[in-house]
Amino acid sequence: MKSLKVIIACTFFSLFFFVGNVSNGQSAGRQTMNFNHDWLFFKGDVGDGQKSTLDDSGWRLLDLPHDWSIEGPFSKEYASATGYLPGGIGWYRKTFTLPESEKGRRVYIYFNGVYNNSEVWINGNYLGKRPNGYISFQYDLTPYINFGKENLIAVKVDHSLFGDSRWYTGSGIYRDVSLVLKDPLHIKQWGVYWTTPEVTSEKAKLQVEVSIANGTGKRAKLTLTNTLYHGTKVAGKATSKVTSGATGETVVSQVIMVSNPALWDVDSPGLYSLVTEISGGRLSDKAVTPVGFRTLRFDPVKGLFLNGRNIKLKGICMHHDAGALGSAVPKKELSRRLDVLKELGCNAIRTSHNPFSTDFMELCDAKGFLVIGEAFDEWELPKKKWLTGWNKGVPGKDGYATDFSEWAATDLRDFVLRDRNHPSLIMWSIGNEVDYPNDPYTHPILNTEANPQTWAKFDQNLPHADRLGEIARELVAVIKQLDRSRPVTAGLASALMSNETGYAAALDVAGYNYQEFRYEPDHKKYPDRPLYGSENGMSLEAWNSVADNDYVMGQFLWTGIEYLGEAGQFPSRHSTSGIIDLAGNKKPEAFFRESLWSDKPMVFLGTTDRLISPRNESLWAHKRVDPVWNWEEGKTISVNAFTNCEEVELLLNGRTLGAKNLADFQNRTISWEVPFETGTLRAVARNRGMIVASDEIRTTGNPVKIVARCEKPALKADREDLAHIFITLCDEAGNTVYSATNEVTCEIDGPVRLLGMEDANPVNIEDYKDNKQHAFRGKLLVYLQSRDKPGKVTVTLKADGLQSATVSLEVVQ
Repeated sequence: MKSLKVIIACTFFSLFFFVGNVSNGQSAGRQTMNFNHDWLFFKGDVGDGQKSTLDDSGWRLLDLPHDWSIEGPFSKEYASATGYLPGGIGWYRKTFTLPESEKGRRVYIYFNGVYNNSEVWINGNYLGKRPNGYISFQYDLTPYINFGKENLIAVKVDHSLFGDSRWYTGSGIYRDVSLVLKDPLHIKQWGVYWTTPEVTSEKAKLQVEVSIANGTGKRAKLTLTNTLYHGTKVAGKATSKVTSGATGETVVSQVIMVSNPALWDVDSPGLYSLVTEISGGRLSDKAVTPVGFRTLRFDPVKGLFLNGRNIKLKGICMHHDAGALGSAVPKKELSRRLDVLKELGCNAIRTSHNPFSTDFMELCDAKGFLVIGEAFDEWELPKKKWLTGWNKGVPGKDGYATDFSEWAATDLRDFVLRDRNHPSLIMWSIGNEVDYPNDPYTHPILNTEANPQTWAKFDQNLPHADRLGEIARELVAVIKQLDRSRPVTAGLASALMSNETGYAAALDVAGYNYQEFRYEPDHKKYPDRPLYGSENGMSLEAWNSVADNDYVMGQFLWTGIEYLGEAGQFPSRHSTSGIIDLAGNKKPEAFFRESLWSDKPMVFLGTTDRLISPRNESLWAHKRVDPVWNWEEGKTISVNAFTNCEEVELLLNGRTLGAKNLADFQNRTISWEVPFETGTLRAVARNRGMIVASDEIRTTGNPVKIVARCEKPALKADREDLAHIFITLCDEAGNTVYSATNEVTCEIDGPVRLLGMEDANPVNIEDYKDNKQHAFRGKLLVYLQSRDKPGKVTVTLKADGLQSATVSLEVVQ
C-alpha cells in the first residue's frame, strides 16, 4: 500500500503545482483543487476505518463522483421506491501531502453532495456528520493538517436505510469534492452575494455584499475590489478600503452601475462574471461569481413577467439520476439532457424534490432555464415510501423526517447561501406535497371536497394539519434572512387543506400539484395570490388551463425525464412518466409537448391500431402512438400527426391521402384512418402553403446490423471527459427496427472506461456495469469516460446474428 500512497501524493503535488502555481515559497490567494481522483473504497462497515494504521491494501481504487447503488444488483429484497437497488454502508479513504511552505494557510475540504449520513475524519480527528444527502458542505482541516507529511481523509457513508426516499437516491460521494486553500484573511464560503435592485435596458445597478473572515488574530487594513466582466470586457468596477476586526466577520457592501446591460433571458442568457478580490499588500483571496441582469414580477392577475415581458413557465419536474450512471452524473451528460429539453421548448425546471448540483445550476444559468430550487420532500413527519411496488403492500417510513427538527434550518441556510447567486433560480420551494391528505397530516376540511388525486376523509387519529402553517412560516423566515430577491413557493398537494392551515398564506407564490380544477375558484377567493401548476399531468386540458388563463403562470410536467425508482412491482425498476426516456431519447409525448411549446416548425408521425374515440380524444391521444409502420396488411390504422404548423399532408408510398388543418382538431392531434400497406408514410407540414417541416416512418425488416455513431471523436485525457455512442439496430436498408431487443456487447481497446450502457427498458434488471445490455425499441446508449493518458480508442459492438460496428475515438492531452 505504501507505494500507492506515494504515487497518489506525487500526483497531488503535480496537480497542486498546475492549479495553484505552488513554488518553494508560500502561495498567495485561493487555490481550489479537484480532489476527485484516487480514492480507496470499501463497501461494508469497517471498525476504525478512519485510522491510518488500518490495512486498506485490499480496497478498491476509484475516482469520484461514485454511486455504489447503481452497481447493483437489482433485487426484490430492496425497495421499489428506490429502484430495487441496494444501499448499505461504504467507506472512502484518500491520502495527500501539502508542502511545508503552505503552513499558516487555511485548508478546507468541500463536498458537493454525499448520500447520506456522511461522517468525515482527517488524520483520525472527527470533523462532523451531515445526514442530508443533497446539501453541499465544507470542513476546516487546518487544525489537524500535517504540512510536509502524509494526511488521511476518511469518509463513512451510511445508507443502510435503503428505502428512505420515494425515488432513487444513489449511495456514496456522488458529487465532486474539492480541496481549498486560503489565506487566514479570506472571503467566507459562499460569502459573495449580489442583487440587481434596478434593471432596465439602458442601465443596471449591481449591489454586492462581501463577507470577509479574518483568522489572523490582528486587525487588518485591506482593499476590496469587485470587477464585473462581460466576456473579457470590464463592465464596471468598485473598490473600497476596509479595516477588518482582529477576528470574526466583516461585511462590506458596494455598488456597480452598468450601462446598456446584456439582459439574462431564457432565449439569450446574458452572463457576466463578478471577480471579487481582497488584498493587503498582496492578493489574499479571489472569487468568481456568475451574474445575470434580469427582472422578475409575479403578478396575481397577469402572471409572470421576465424583463417586463409576459412569459409562461413551460416547465418540467426532474429527479437527479441518469439511469445507468445512477446519481453520479457528469456535467456533460447533464448538458446533453438540458439541450434535449430546450429543443422541446421547455424553459423551466423544478428540482424535484431536493437541491441539485452546482454543475446543474451553472448549466441552467448558461442555457437559459428558469429554476425552482426545492429543499424538502418531507418535514418533521415521514411520508409513505412504497417497498413492493407503487401503492402496493405496506409502505416504509424511513427518511429525512428523522433529522428534520435538528438539521432543517442548517440545511436550508446552506442551500440558499450556495445557490442565491444563480440568475436561473427564480423561486425557493420549501416542500413538495407535505400537505398530502392523511400522509400524514389531516384536517376536517377534507370532508367537504373530493380531490381527484388526493381524496381522503378527515382522520382524527392522524396529526392535525395546522402544524404545516407553523413550520412553513419558520422555513420562510430562514430564507428571507438570506435572500429577499426571490419569492418562496411550495408544491401543494391539497390547496383545500393548506388554505385552512396558514401554509398557503405563508408562501409568496402558490404551486398547485394536479389541481387545475382549483385554479379559477382559488383565484377568485384569493385574488392577490400568484399561482402556477407546480406538478401536472400531460393532458392537453392541463396545458389549456395555463394557456387560457393569464393569471396561471405556467406548469411543470411530471416528469421531463424518466427516473429510477418509484417503480411498480419487481422487476420494474423505474418510472416511465417522463417525456424523455432514461437514455435521453424523445418519447412520443415529447413531440406532442414540442408542438405546444416550441415556435420552431415541427411535425411528428405516430401510429396505433387502437382507434381514438371522440369521447376521450382530447385527453391522452398523444400517449397512444409509436413511430412505427409495421402492421397487418389491410388493417385500419390510426395515423396521428403532432404539429405546430397550420396544415399537414399525409402521403403513403408517394400518393397523397389528403391535407388537414390543425385548427380543425380540438385535441391538436391531426389524424387519419389508413388501411396498412407496406412502404413509407410521410407527413409534410406547411405554413401559408410553404413546406416548413416533414417526418416519415417506414416499414422495417428484421434487424441485420448494428449502426453506431459518436458525436465527440476526441476526448481530453483528464479522467472526466465524456463520450456517447448511440447504437441503433437496423434492417438491411438502414432503418431502425423499433421492436429489436438484441443483446449487444461492448468491447473497448484504448484509454477510456465504460461507465455504463443504457437501454431505457423499465423492466430490464440486467447488470448496469458490465459490458453487455439488451436493446430497447431498437436503441442503446454507451457512456465512455476518458483516462489520463492519450491514445487511440477502438470500440467494437457485437450481437449474435448481426453485423458488428466499430467506432474510433482518440484521447488527447
